[in-house]
Amino acid sequence: MKKYKTILLKTVLITGASSGIGRALALLYAAPDVTLLLAGRNAPRLDEVAALCRQKGATVETCAIDVTDRAAFEQKILGWDEQHPVDLVIANAGVSGGTSMDAAQSEAQLREIINVNLIGTFNTVNPLLPHLRARKQGQIALMSSMAGFRGMPNAPAYSVSKVAVRAYGDALRPLLKPDGITVSIIFPGFIKTPLTDVNTFPMPFLMDVDTAAAIIKRGLDAGKITIAFPWQMHIFCWLLGVMPRCAGDWLLGRAPRKN
Repeated sequence: MKKYKTILLKTVLITGASSGIGRALALLYAAPDVTLLLAGRNAPRLDEVAALCRQKGATVETCAIDVTDRAAFEQKILGWDEQHPVDLVIANAGVSGGTSMDAAQSEAQLREIINVNLIGTFNTVNPLLPHLRARKQGQIALMSSMAGFRGMPNAPAYSVSKVAVRAYGDALRPLLKPDGITVSIIFPGFIKTPLTDVNTFPMPFLMDVDTAAAIIKRGLDAGKITIAFPWQMHIFCWLLGVMPRCAGDWLLGRAPRKN
């Protein structure tokens, strides 16, 4: 079996780096001789993260271009890659949302979630693929979710986007393995971030963001293809994905709904 190359990380690209998991990962990867390429929609918060990373010795470049702006974002990341060849890209940018499919805002909300979580992931990773393949090395990390194991009635658009991200990673992994490129899919449970702070329902096994980022980094350092946590949520959601649809529907029909 062909093994992935172990590479020394010099350049890490992280989207959604202005808050939450992206911010925490940027701070973990910040170190002397490391270049961080940080993208986020909130420029002031992104500047704060960049300053903290520079204090740890990292070289940092930032952009506040929306990942859904395909042309502008592609131009930026390809320019970055020309100057600082990317070793690891973490497609982390994401948004969440409510459940009501008949609310006035549901159509716009659904499209925003799909655009950011799925199309934004494509816009981040696809332009870099020819360059990673030419260099015959690299890592790609895709941020899915526990909602990526099956469609969830308490967040239809969100789970659709995350199931699709999982499928994208599953497709890329064997495609890119001959080129020495590792593809990892990340499945976090409930993490205390601005995305979950608005939730009013119970969030079992809620984890702080620094712990989550540390688990992700350890998994990426080890080249794991699946990084899912906490383990209790992973087992439950995995079972939901493989059990008969009628049983899964019965369980999820009784789950708390987001507002």
